[in-house]
Amino acid sequence: MKIEKIHHVAYRCKDARETVEWYVENLKMDFVLAIAEDQVPSTKEPDPYMHVFLDAGNGNVLAFFELPTKPEMGRDKNTPGWVQHIAFKVKDRKTLLEYKNHLENNGINVLGVVDHSIFHSIYFFDPNGHRLELACPDEEEKPKLKMLDDVKWAMLEEWSQTKQAPKHAAWMHEKAFDSDDEN
Repeated sequence: MKIEKIHHVAYRCKDARETVEWYVENLKMDFVLAIAEDQVPSTKEPDPYMHVFLDAGNGNVLAFFELPTKPEMGRDKNTPGWVQHIAFKVKDRKTLLEYKNHLENNGINVLGVVDHSIFHSIYFFDPNGHRLELACPDEEEKPKLKMLDDVKWAMLEEWSQTKQAPKHAAWMHEKAFDSDDEN
């Protein structure tokens, strides 16, 4: 018995139409499905909602709920803003830079390109305040992933005992950021 894949991931949105249009325009996702009901199927709670689904590529589905009867959405104030995010993979660095340019031309503030050694990323926010990441593989990804695979259990064990960052993969952080001038 094994899970096949993620069926969909669901987040809350402020406005379903604005959210769908933003993802279609800025991330080129297809709008695939909308479900609206007055009662929650799983809990039978009377609560109208709009549930929209977007194609995030390769069978991955990103969904949002608009909940007009609930208090305004917020975020976990005990978790730093950089922790909770949705990361999408793009083909290569050229595509990553094309997206960066596209987003900035649409008036979206973009952080990065950030060099994570095994991949490179840009970060930005959707209209709901969800932090998003686009990531492309590093050219030397495979040997670096092998190096990380070799130390993953030792790192996890050391972390669980000390709650201090193990140094098994310190080589990853020797270069923190790429130049933003690489458009």
